[in-house]
Amino acid sequence: MKRFLLGFSLIILTACSSDNSVNNCNFLLDLNVNASLNLSLPQYAPLLVTSGVYFEPSQGNKGIYIINTGNDTYRAWDATDPNHVVSSCSFLQRDGVNVTCGCDDQNEYSLFTGQNFGDPLPCGLFEYRATLSGNTVVVSN
Repeated sequence: MKRFLLGFSLIILTACSSDNSVNNCNFLLDLNVNASLNLSLPQYAPLLVTSGVYFEPSQGNKGIYIINTGNDTYRAWDATDPNHVVSSCSFLQRDGVNVTCGCDDQNEYSLFTGQNFGDPLPCGLFEYRATLSGNTVVVSN
């Protein structure tokens, strides 16, 4: 019985491996985000239509983008490229429903999906929770 337990223990221990994978999605600061966007106010009017985008500069690493994806569904993304250390060039400039990094690689992402265009990157956009409560979009993490 002891040999069986010893053999079984050795099999279990050798079957376990260390996690050698590197998570490169740790560039963004973990900041508290809590925004309430009352859709009755004129500054949030873009969010009343599908594909409408609003930029909130006071939240997230360099602000957050909120997009109306249709059917009373909203998504919110950090406005910093997650594939770079936060710097002056890592801010994502908006062009319609896409955003582009200002760094030399000019990574481009969709605000609908958070995924990049072109070659695969380790990280998609960092998403915050966005829910519709009555006539208010609440963004939090």
